Amino acid sequence: MPDLFAYKILTAQEFAQLRSDGHFAGSAVDLADGYIHLSTQAQAAETAAKHFAGQDNLVLAMVDLVPLGDQVKWEPSRGGQLFPHLYAPLPLGALTKHVVLRLDSDGQHQFPAGF
Repeated sequence: MPDLFAYKILTAQEFAQLRSDGHFAGSAVDLADGYIHLSTQAQAAETAAKHFAGQDNLVLAMVDLVPLGDQVKWEPSRGGQLFPHLYAPLPLGALTKHVVLRLDSDGQHQFPAGF
């Protein structure tokens, strides 16, 4: 069974735009690929390291996938892992919570305890 929640890593500017507009159409990479890239909890740290290395003050948003229904497709990506891809704008109402990801002294993103 697919996960009920996924995570989107946003820049502070993208998160501000999401809050202002009430939805997020996607980052430049999302728009180029035709869907919004999401990660499972197990994939989020690797996604941050691979695609957001050295970027501080990111926002990790928890997304409730249930109301998004069949707009979410689980598709193989990195190493054949299934990733959730959203084929629609991300509505603000689908976010259940968010945290700011900061860099530690080694330049690694610090995820919340228990993540």
